[in-house]
Amino acid sequence: MAHLLMGIDKITDQQGYLVISNEGAVLASSGDLENDERLANHITNLVQIASKIPIAKSGALYFRRLTVTFKEFNLLITLSNQRIYAVKRPLSKTENLS
Repeated sequence: MAHLLMGIDKITDQQGYLVISNEGAVLASSGDLENDERLANHITNLVQIASKIPIAKSGALYFRRLTVTFKEFNLLITLSNQRIYAVKRPLSKTENLS
């Protein structure tokens, strides 16, 4: 299981995480995101849409990380090893000035 998590469970101040296969299946989860298949589906769809948007004119560069900011937390999404890693972290005090 440790090889699946790649240290995601050791991120300080994380409130939960999801490890999602590239097909959208939840492989591991914890905290606020535990077994949240609905969110996993939304994240998978977001990643699929974002992966179609080239960053460079050559079309050779695509994103590897996304941050989705909500009112009270960030959702950090990283692609690695054919998996999607999502971590929920609280906003810092400077970000939380709404």
